[in-house]
Amino acid sequence: MHNSKSSSVEEHALAVIELSRPLVEAVRRKDRDLASQLRRAISSVALNLAAGFGCSSGNARLRFETALGSLKEAQMGIRVAIAWGYFSAEAAEGTLDSASALGGRIVGLVRR
Repeated sequence: MHNSKSSSVEEHALAVIELSRPLVEAVRRKDRDLASQLRRAISSVALNLAAGFGCSSGNARLRFETALGSLKEAQMGIRVAIAWGYFSAEAAEGTLDSASALGGRIVGLVRR
């Protein structure tokens, strides 16, 4: 069920997508496969959060766990891109910080 908490978490997920967009574009210019995987993982976070807020408790927890797994995949994808030299750690710092904060919020949803 949507409430102010669900809207806030969903808005945070959209903010992470917006922060990720230039990074994904930088990756796309050098590695289309990784960019595609990053785009899917980051999108999956927001989509699974929305699904979780629309489900009953047991199914909601599963969707939130999936969102968290997708977020971890996206964070690692960004770190992989840094390791490949597609952009600097400094360029990704704000995105990774926001993603980590979102992860904490999702963990709270999984545990409730």
